[in-house]
Amino acid sequence: MERPNEVLFYVGTYNPEGEEAILLCSLSPSSGEMKILEGTKGIENPSFLAVNSTGSVLYAVSEKDEGEVYAFAIDPVTKALSPLGSRPTEGGAPCYVSISPKQDYIFVSNYSGGNANVFPVNKDGSLQVMSDQVKHVGSGIREDRQEAPHPHSVIPDGSGKHILVCDLGLDQILIYRLEEGKLSKHREINLPPGSGPRHLAVHPSGQWIYLANELNCTVTVFANDEQSGNLSILQHVSTLPEQYNAGSDDTASDIHVSPCGKFLYVSNRGQDSIALFHIEGSTGHLEAVDWQVTGGRTPRNFAIIGGKLLAANQNSDIITSFSIDSDSGRLIPTGNELKIKTPVCIQAL
Repeated sequence: MERPNEVLFYVGTYNPEGEEAILLCSLSPSSGEMKILEGTKGIENPSFLAVNSTGSVLYAVSEKDEGEVYAFAIDPVTKALSPLGSRPTEGGAPCYVSISPKQDYIFVSNYSGGNANVFPVNKDGSLQVMSDQVKHVGSGIREDRQEAPHPHSVIPDGSGKHILVCDLGLDQILIYRLEEGKLSKHREINLPPGSGPRHLAVHPSGQWIYLANELNCTVTVFANDEQSGNLSILQHVSTLPEQYNAGSDDTASDIHVSPCGKFLYVSNRGQDSIALFHIEGSTGHLEAVDWQVTGGRTPRNFAIIGGKLLAANQNSDIITSFSIDSDSGRLIPTGNELKIKTPVCIQAL
């Protein structure tokens, strides 16, 4: 399937097992136009996706009460998905999956289960039986959202030796050492009470890590010491404009650094915007620059693909595309929309 002028990506949704829940889509980098090419059934609520470094396997969580994680082989020509099996996560509402730098493990966080998992990967990309898991305990100050642990994301650092788990319920990033598929507690990074740490973005240089705090709509900037596996807080900054009157439905969601390393973007649900920050080149500190409405409701997730930013507007069933000004980082609507039921994750191929 030759598509010389298109970039391909997958979309995860909150669709049932009997419907096409993972969509293969194309993007025109010049116009921002998007199309659905093919859909995959057989998985319920694939709310987060990850593709391995060779583009041969896609992993997807199945966000339900008895969680599962699935592996799919990606056809080298058509990019269609073929199932490679699934494994139980032994926790409810798995909401994130990531891959180790050597592609030999995947990691899953279970939001309502309070646990994070490690699965060894076979040569064909299929998953072995879980090699280890950690179960968090405790609670935070928000009785409505922090009554229990809620691991919301899990990523390995660049070395693959340390695994970082953002726990929205505990206001902590818990850092584990990974040794032969087993996790051992390394240290805890405490966030201000009521922050609700959700997603991380690593700067291309590896020097800094940026955290989207869901509940208090802030970004935390960390200095990243990969050697020691430690994060040091440098800055907290709001994801919302100073004059904006935030309500209970205002929550930060996704976060990404531009490939050039100059810009940071964070999605705001409620205001339904993407916040733009300039990254200071020597310190990693952030300066708030702009807020671009996403053209839909509840931008749960977004991705930078083919020089465009694509926003998944969960509650209005559309993905919208934006051009990125290379000098300022500002987002310019292309006017293109892609209608997809409850889009909640965009993953480049």
